[in-house]
Amino acid sequence: MPNRETSLTAEHLSRRRAATAAAWNLTDEFAVVGAGEALPIPGRYDRTYPFRSHSEYFYLTDRERPGGVLAFDPNEGWFEFLAPVTRDELVWSGTEDAQEGVPDGASDVSELSRWLEKRRGHRCGCLGAPVPGASSDAHLEDDLRYAFTDVRRAKDDVELARMRTAEEATRSGYLLLDELIAEERTERQIQIDLEAQFFRGGADFLAFDTIVAGGRHSAVLHFAPTTRPLATGELVLVDAGGEYRGYASDVTRTYPVSCGFTPEQEELYAVVREALVAAIQACKPGVEWRDVHRAAAHVVADGLVAFGLLRGATESLFERGAVSLFFPHGIGHMVGLGIRDAGGVLRDRAAPGAGFPPLRVDLPLQTGYTMTVEPGIYFIPALLRDQTKRSELKDAVDWDRVDALLDFGGIRLEDNILITDSGCEVLTSGVPLLGEPASAGKSVRPQSAGIHREAASGDR
Repeated sequence: MPNRETSLTAEHLSRRRAATAAAWNLTDEFAVVGAGEALPIPGRYDRTYPFRSHSEYFYLTDRERPGGVLAFDPNEGWFEFLAPVTRDELVWSGTEDAQEGVPDGASDVSELSRWLEKRRGHRCGCLGAPVPGASSDAHLEDDLRYAFTDVRRAKDDVELARMRTAEEATRSGYLLLDELIAEERTERQIQIDLEAQFFRGGADFLAFDTIVAGGRHSAVLHFAPTTRPLATGELVLVDAGGEYRGYASDVTRTYPVSCGFTPEQEELYAVVREALVAAIQACKPGVEWRDVHRAAAHVVADGLVAFGLLRGATESLFERGAVSLFFPHGIGHMVGLGIRDAGGVLRDRAAPGAGFPPLRVDLPLQTGYTMTVEPGIYFIPALLRDQTKRSELKDAVDWDRVDALLDFGGIRLEDNILITDSGCEVLTSGVPLLGEPASAGKSVRPQSAGIHREAASGDR
């Protein structure tokens, strides 16, 4: 089982704040980082949405509390301002370890205005959620966020321990899917049972809204489950994950309903699986993320040529956009503190060029980065009925075959990886792909195409 002793100690916080201060390199400026406020649900009286601190604030404080502000003055250090816990809060919603007032080492947030007033005339950069009373210099804010995001990308031991707990909870849910996916069961029924198992397995939150998409719904990238029953011969795509102490797991698998794959489904599933293997194999320090996408897209191109859907040379099909008709999204994104963690693009970097979809990450990989790798093949009518594309790619695409497959749906496979000094570790290797035995938590999938698959979370 993963290590559940994942409290962020004062030493961890000190290291994170020291690294952040060094990256900011402020002289006469200062910074404030806001947690945010609970958002009321419109028309629901005193009800609010579940509160999550802004990731930039949470990283530096490990607190999920509305109204907090962390401030930094390079000449005086760090200051924390918190809204005091009230007696009413303790009565209605307080946790066992909450105490009335403000914790030792922090100040009442009402003192923030005086702290800001003392620094009037100095440039301020505001990160996290907006901070009342603080006027942010847009250029300084941009510089601070760019530097801070870089600090946050490589995960420390506490972050990885929390991710492993989230991965284990997610694995426990996915292991139920063989018995959950069946004819006449609805997407919604599968969602309910899957999410319940995430919580039984150790998650304390959902990482994102669960996707269970059957039949044509599986060609919608972010589909919300419905009461539609599954039918024999369809595909069902499940994209889901648990979260633990703010840290996420994000896994996608695609399954046949009841009777196994049809020959066409089986062939395209094998292409996506090969693209997953090729992309993971490409992940190592110094490799450009755009090149990981290209590696997966080339496998998809070759597979669709062999399938009889595309015609032409691999790179030409990629650059002309024929591949992105069927693989329309980027290969993945950073994952960790939430499923959209500290990604981004290097400054002054030109777009990656023809053939690429928009990429959430366009950076060279570094040790400690945690990424999703998620190739797919989809038959999306809104894309494939585009007459301009049909004209541009009439020599490259068998459009008659496309029309016969418009109800096919989609296939996506997604793992989470950790970049190591020598390659990468597949954090989600305990969630089996079709044809693999279910891992007991220590064993991992067989090595494929040279991928280095390190010990699963129970051995770390």
